[in-house]
Order: sequence, then C-alpha cells, then structure tokens
Amino acid sequence: MFSCEDSSLSPIHNNNNSTQPPNDNFYAVDEKKIKICFVMIDGIGEVNSKRLDGKTTLQSAHTPNMDLLAKTGMNGLMDPVQPGLACGSDTAHMSIFGYEPRLHYKGRGSFETIGAGLDMSPGDIAFKSNFATWNPQTNIVELRRADRHFEDIGPILCDYIEKRCEEGGFNANHDCIVSVKYATEHRCGVKVSGKNLSGDITGTDPLVDNLELVKCEPVKGLKGKELENAQRTSNLVNDLSHFIYEQLVHHDINKQRKKEGKNEANIILLRGCGVCIDVPPFSVRHPGLRPVMVAPTAIIAGLGKSIGMDLKKVEGATGDYRTNLQKKGSGFLKYLLGEDEPGNENKYNFGFCHIKAVDDTGHDGNFNLKKEFIEKSDQMIGMLMQEFEKRKQRAVFIVTGDHTTPCYYLDHSFEPVPLIISANYLNLEKHPELADTVQSFDEVYAKGGLGRFTGKQVFDIVREYINITTSQEDFMKF
Repeated sequence: MFSCEDSSLSPIHNNNNSTQPPNDNFYAVDEKKIKICFVMIDGIGEVNSKRLDGKTTLQSAHTPNMDLLAKTGMNGLMDPVQPGLACGSDTAHMSIFGYEPRLHYKGRGSFETIGAGLDMSPGDIAFKSNFATWNPQTNIVELRRADRHFEDIGPILCDYIEKRCEEGGFNANHDCIVSVKYATEHRCGVKVSGKNLSGDITGTDPLVDNLELVKCEPVKGLKGKELENAQRTSNLVNDLSHFIYEQLVHHDINKQRKKEGKNEANIILLRGCGVCIDVPPFSVRHPGLRPVMVAPTAIIAGLGKSIGMDLKKVEGATGDYRTNLQKKGSGFLKYLLGEDEPGNENKYNFGFCHIKAVDDTGHDGNFNLKKEFIEKSDQMIGMLMQEFEKRKQRAVFIVTGDHTTPCYYLDHSFEPVPLIISANYLNLEKHPELADTVQSFDEVYAKGGLGRFTGKQVFDIVREYINITTSQEDFMKF
C-alpha cells in the first residue's frame, strides 16, 4: 500500500516556503502515453445527517463510477490546506496545485476578476463581488446574494456601473479607472486601476446576512507610506460602494424587481481585495505536465490563468445549477485528447475539470439537490471513463473535492475530503496490490492506502503513483 509517511512518497517541497520548482518530474506521463484526468467536485464533503439515515450526501448518492474508481485505485482523506482549517476554494486550489497559500496568496479578488475576463496589471486591485440587497436606512445588508439567477441582468448592470463610473465623474474625481465584469450567478469582478493603490485593505462585505455594511479600512500593522496608500485606497473603496448604490437603486431593472416583489440588487459587496500573484507557472512547478482547464467558475478560472493553465470554454458548462455536465465532460475530453484541432493530440497531458454546483447546494442547504448533482457528476465521470477505454487511451483519474460544504452549516467546514487516484491501464488480476481494499467513494470508506494527507502532497502522490504503476510492463494491461 502507498502511504504518505513512506519514504517513496517524500514531499516534493523540502522547504514549504520555497518559490523554486520541485526537482522531481512527470516525464513518465509522456513516456507511457498517459493522460491525467483531474475532476474537482467543489464542496463535495458533508457531515452525516439524520435526514439521510445517518449518512452523508455522498454516501446516500448512487455513484457506481466513482465507486469503481475507488475499488480499482488508491484512496485517502485530504485536508486541502491543513487539518482543522475551513478553507476557501481559492486557497484550497492553490495548495493542491502546489503553491503554498500562506506565502503566495494575495487575495481572492484578482482571481475572480481575471476569471471574469478582465486583465490585471501590477498596481491594480480587484474584488470578488456580490450583487446584494442593502437597507440604507439601517445600514443592514439584508441579503448578501440578492438572487442566484443574474445570468440575464448581471451583464447589463455590470456594464452600466462601469459606464457610470466614467461618465458620472467617479473615475475623474478619484484619479482611477473602475472596470466591472459579470462572472456567474450573483458574482462579478471589480477592478480599480490607478496610482499608489494598496491591496492591504479590508472590504465592505459583512460575510453574513443581516449585518451592517462594513466600512473598508487599512489592515492593521501598516505604517508610513504603506498606511497612507491604504487609507487613501480605503476611502476610494467606500466612496465606490456608495456610488454603485446610487447608480443601482435608480436603475430600471431594480425598479421593476421592486414592483414584482423581488429582492433589489442595489449594492455590490466588495470582498477579498487582491493583487496579481507572482509564481512559477504550473508547467514549471510540475515539469512534464502540460495543463488544460475547464472551469466556468470565475475564481477557479482566474487562478488557473494566473498559474499559466490554458483555460477552455465549453458550451452548456455554466458553473451553476443550469450546467450540463455531460456537455462539460465531452468538451473537457475533446481538449485533453486534442480532438478539437488536427495535430493537438499531444498538446496537453493534464486536464483539470471543476464542478461548482455541488458546492452551491451546500450553501443553499439543499440535501436532495446536493445528492442529485453528485450523481450527475458521477455520470459525467463514467462517460469519461468509457471514452478513454474506447480509445485504449491510458489515463489516470483523480477525483476529490476542495473542501466540505455541509448542508447543515450552509458554509465551508473543516472536515477532510475523500480522494481517489486510479489508472485504467492496470492489470489488477495479476497485481491486486496496486489497489487498496476500499469499495466505495465516500468520507467514511476513504480510509485507504493513501492515508490522510494535505493538499500540498497531492501531486507528490500522483507522481509516485504513476511512477510505481508504470515501473514494470506486466503492471499494465495495455
């Protein structure tokens, strides 16, 4: 069995704070003509529930394909950043991709904004932002998410705010340029470009419904010029927050929503101020891998672009409840196998596919819908498995989540998440030792051969798994 405590699985990074790429490589992937298929099911983890007869949503869901991967592979429990930490998707993905978030994290705003389609330059600041409902008389943010369904009106309101910042004098009065781009659901990216802007500030989001709108301020501990720039930037952000309210509250869309008894989207909460990260590209961090990503969710797409992953769009993949996971899987497969254009067969050997809807169900407290989207995710994975098998294409599958999002809590929690790694080319009849004894994919059964480990160890494990399972020809059936 594999073990994270095994000397053969020693971590790539001897120094966790190192900015240098690891010495080990993934060259066996090309040598053995392997494609790595990494499926990230956002928020898949859960706690057991009386509503589900003491099971988790993952245990109660019908997942024959992930169960098959569990039976034919190695299983374990992953703490995305560290044990006991309820992490965000951005820091979790950074850790799993091999970038220590405590060293490299510069705020989630830049990821959301880049993922939404805005380019960022050094000196720009950006925010992960929500359309929300605010009561100016009480200063209470009544709903942090005015509505999840902003696909039609979100782009209109974003374009309007950006236009009003220019035409209404905000940019000129504050010597800056404000850019606003719709992302998904209730989210948008807000970028501010200008001189001497500081990312060392808080935001305006209270993070919980029915609390007061927060005043943006410099983070604690700043002095001198840093404090001066942060104070000026904070003042600008507070002014921007109120300017946006003045534009939205009078917009025809909100007047109509009010008539229809819908929540007004009368303010944008500015959260997670971020600047560009400066890190080695993914292909340098993991020599031998050439990555492609399908991730409609802006914050994940922005992180992928920030580390040099090729980002691809798939029709029908929306990053919300409307998503068509079969279309998403088919598009992902097409790009990973290079079937989009002649001659692209070897362009990518590592594919990352992100599924968001499962996380949304946890935030919405919808047990049945979470179970449904887990099952839809399983069906997509089953399609990928079949297509690789049809083509006799050697593939390594990795399936996991970036954190738990229990329906009881309506938010991220700290429990570890299950992880599978399985290869379709293994001759398990001859070498059963290449799989552990786990029979299904869930939080309880995941006590497999990998043990418990942190996100930063994932690619160490993947590399060693590939090296071991390809080290002898009779390990492989094709």
